[in-house]
Amino acid sequence: MLKTPLGRFRLIALIEGISFLLLLGIAMPLKYFADFPAAVSVVGALHGLLFVLYIAAVAHVTFALHWPFVRVMGALVASIVPFGNFVLDSRLRQEQ
Repeated sequence: MLKTPLGRFRLIALIEGISFLLLLGIAMPLKYFADFPAAVSVVGALHGLLFVLYIAAVAHVTFALHWPFVRVMGALVASIVPFGNFVLDSRLRQEQ
């Protein structure tokens, strides 16, 4: 999976998607319902780092595989929609 640009992108996308769900599903409720803001600080920082890595991976596969503009925009939108990265991964897996 890590030998190709697309494989590396898929792995990064999955990890970033998991961190986004952890942020929304666990850290945010802990902050607002359990008065534990440190969860958002830790998970939010980790998610931010992974999001920057995701953007770099999108740029890498765009240049390596000559992705069209529509696919690049779809990958970027998938990163801000909950479960979007998992839908994108299933489509990329079908193509691979």
